[in-house]
Amino acid sequence: MKHKPVWIVFALGLMAVTAGTAQAQRAFMQKRLEAKNAEEGRPIDLQAIQPGARKLTESYGGDTRQAIDIYIPPHAQNAPVLVMVHGGAWMVGDKANTGSVENKLKHWLPKGFVVVSVNYRMLPDIMACEQAEDVAHALVYVQDHAAGWGGDAGKLILMGHSAGAHIVALISSAPDMVGRPWAGTVVLDSAVMNVPAVMQRRHLGFYDKAFGADPAYWRKASPIDRWTPQAIPMMLVCSSKRPDHPCDAANAFHDKAAKAGKPMPVFPRDLTHEEINRTLGLPGDYTDAVDAFIGQRLGN
Repeated sequence: MKHKPVWIVFALGLMAVTAGTAQAQRAFMQKRLEAKNAEEGRPIDLQAIQPGARKLTESYGGDTRQAIDIYIPPHAQNAPVLVMVHGGAWMVGDKANTGSVENKLKHWLPKGFVVVSVNYRMLPDIMACEQAEDVAHALVYVQDHAAGWGGDAGKLILMGHSAGAHIVALISSAPDMVGRPWAGTVVLDSAVMNVPAVMQRRHLGFYDKAFGADPAYWRKASPIDRWTPQAIPMMLVCSSKRPDHPCDAANAFHDKAAKAGKPMPVFPRDLTHEEINRTLGLPGDYTDAVDAFIGQRLGN
């Protein structure tokens, strides 16, 4: 029987090892994804966080995804309101995800805040600007109904992470989308403060789905392009670990506001994009800095 040349045997062996390695990597990544999804979807024990607190779920529109969760501390009366908008590349995510709300509930619910978490329609059904319109409608709903939950609509702080950070920055830059003011906004790690600049260079593929190919739409979706001195005051938190340098975008936004005499604090953190969201609310200088901004905006 004729034997295969040694180099063929070696190549076949290398291909088998490579295929096995790739398969093992895929299995590892699948397990990580499953574990992450399980963690994000884990039920939150509200009574362990704040005995006597209650949770409501209400709709602000006709679509089932146009819904909010409201977490109300016991004996709430004229309470400040924190509204959280989840991220997920404008296409995934949920208002109940632990990474978005758990540590924030642990920190702000015992401080007497009513905490609201927002769902909105996503890709492929609607693009980024229309998602921002959903959140704007949710914010109007919260302002209209806050008193019924024991909250004070005049003490409202808006917050968002990732795609949610882009959304809250956009409607804070153009508050006419809401039609009434609120106290302040905390923007948690968005790299798309300047949408045209992002779209004109090499970028992640899902940005094309969120923002399309029309430069006019890019400008409409761009917080820095929509910003005027009448914008809602914002604090910009950014990850110094991300390869797309969101702190550069945050600093450019800060500089535009500074030229108009409007403060826009930038808070770089040596954290990953996910950690920027998940660790907010844990004891430390990060949460302290956000608390200081919120206190200043609420007049505390």
